[in-house]
Order: sequence, then structure tokens, then C-alpha cells
Amino acid sequence: MRALVMTEPSQGSDRTEIREVDAPRPGAGEVTIDVAYAGINFLDVMVRRGDAGYAKAWPYVPGTEVAGTVREVGPGVTGLSAGQRVAAFTLGGGGLAEVARAQAALTVPIPDEVPSPVAAAAPLMLSTALLLLTDAARLRSGESVLVHSASGGVGSVLAQLVPVLGGGLRIGTVGRPEKVPSARDGGYDVAIARGDGLAEAVRAANGGEGVDVVLDPLGTSLLDVDLEVVAPGGRIVLFGNAGGGQPAPLPPVGQLTRGNIAIVGFSISGLSATAPRRVAAATRRVLDLVATGRLDVPLTEVGSLAEAPAVHQLLADGRGNGKYVVRLASPA
Repeated sequence: MRALVMTEPSQGSDRTEIREVDAPRPGAGEVTIDVAYAGINFLDVMVRRGDAGYAKAWPYVPGTEVAGTVREVGPGVTGLSAGQRVAAFTLGGGGLAEVARAQAALTVPIPDEVPSPVAAAAPLMLSTALLLLTDAARLRSGESVLVHSASGGVGSVLAQLVPVLGGGLRIGTVGRPEKVPSARDGGYDVAIARGDGLAEAVRAANGGEGVDVVLDPLGTSLLDVDLEVVAPGGRIVLFGNAGGGQPAPLPPVGQLTRGNIAIVGFSISGLSATAPRRVAAATRRVLDLVATGRLDVPLTEVGSLAEAPAVHQLLADGRGNGKYVVRLASPA
């Protein structure tokens, strides 16, 4: 089968190529999937540049979310059958390939109303956005939400999910001024380009008050700003390290207790390994939201695996907008 292979760590796409490799077979509790569409994520970029904890060995096939049809079920699998249309969080990467392997516990049937390209964005991107708000941030009715990297894939979905879950004002920040219109078009009430005076701009957007929830995928590079703008009783959720490097130490406990502030960590990859049923339940819920018209997911569809490295570079350079998926076969 054809697969996108990263041969060794690199800051660019020079170590990424398409190869013919053996198709995986399912083990106990697993399935293999004939991939119709696969999600392209910033997580792939973190793998490519060699961030610790992602690729267990090189060469490496990236890709963490797919939609397609079940090819084969492994021993002990019930409730899934060959030919069934599914979305899945893949097992140790491997999604950017014609056949992918996944735990049955992380494989979810796709409702008839949901197109396969959208379903390919559900296991990682849509589920991450939902779990950030419901599980990590414990969003309550009417609460204000600040999202960094608002024009990215997860950020664009968060803008839609906040009102669905009863939240209030949505403030988004972006890394480049030219991305402000994209964030506004995506649903943010206020969009701000990051730079000097960011904390003051965020507070001004919220009537001079602190925000209830901060969702930050940038490691700890903006943590001082987050602490400055979060309201008493607010929650700061750190869910990535887009800039790479070693995160800075967290603030002392006394600072958090005096401010009545919570700092929460979230990793969809970690949760898929330790609590797969929670990830699968989130995937089912977001697919149902799409099926009933409560969640609309704008996508950029990439026509072939050969185009995926260019998208990775677009994301690495901070020039991507929204969600990208790649077509590997005709949709089922």
C-alpha cells in the first residue's frame, strides 16, 4: 500500500516521502480500515520536527484520524464488521496511508448524514475541541472563552461549540494580523492579533473583566498573559506546545490559590491511551452534532498524499487556516 513516510526528524518536508509499505493487520481488539480520508494536523508537524514522545521509531507514518471502511476485524472485536463506514483515532499514527490500524474501542460508526471528509476530522480535531470545553475547562452557561490560535483547526471548531454548549463571549487570538478576518468569519466575537498590549486588548474586549476560560495550545509562551487575563475562578487549559522547546515552569501554588485560578493540562493522545471510551464517546457526540446540523465544519480538501507535505509546511509556518483533510480513495 502507499503511505506517507517521515524517514527522520526535520524542520522541513525534505525527509517526507511516499513509499510502498506492507498493509497492517489487526491484532486482538483492533481493526484495519481502508482509508478514504485522513486528517492533517499540527501534531504531524510536531512529530516531523522530532518533539519527544510522539514517534516511537523512524521511519514513521504520521496521521492520527481517518474515515473509511472496516477492512478486517481482529480477535475479540464485536459491534464492527468488514465494509462498515467508520471514523477512528489511529494506533500510534499510520493514518496517512491507504490502510490504517486502530483500536476497536476508538473506532466509531459514521452516521449516514455525515460526509466522509468531515468524519475524518472528528476523532482528533472535533473531539479535542469538545473535550477541551466539557471535560478540561468545565464550561458553564454564559462563560467567556479566550482561544489562542483561533484560526487553526481546533480553534475554528471551538468558536462553533462554545454557543452550542451554552457559553458566552468568544475571543480569539491569532499569530498574524492577516488571520484576523478568518477568525472573525469563523465565529469569534472578537479577534486579536497577538503582540504588545495583548492582555489589555483581551480585557477591553470583555468589558474590562477577566475571562472565565483560556484555551492555550502554545505551550507556556503566553502563560503570563493567560494569568493576567483570567478571572477569579477561571480555568487555563494548556493543550499543546506548538512552538516546541522546553515549557517553562508553572507558577507557584501561592499565586494560583490567591487568584483562585486553575491550570489544567489536556492531551487527546494521552486520553486515547488511558481512557479510550471517553474519546470514542466524544467522537460519537460530535458526529451526531454534525449529523443534526448543529456543527458545521469548513474543510480544505487535499487531493492526494503527494500534497500532504506542503500542508504540513503550511502549518509549520503558521500560514494554515482551518482544517485540512487528504483524500486517499473515493468516499464510501
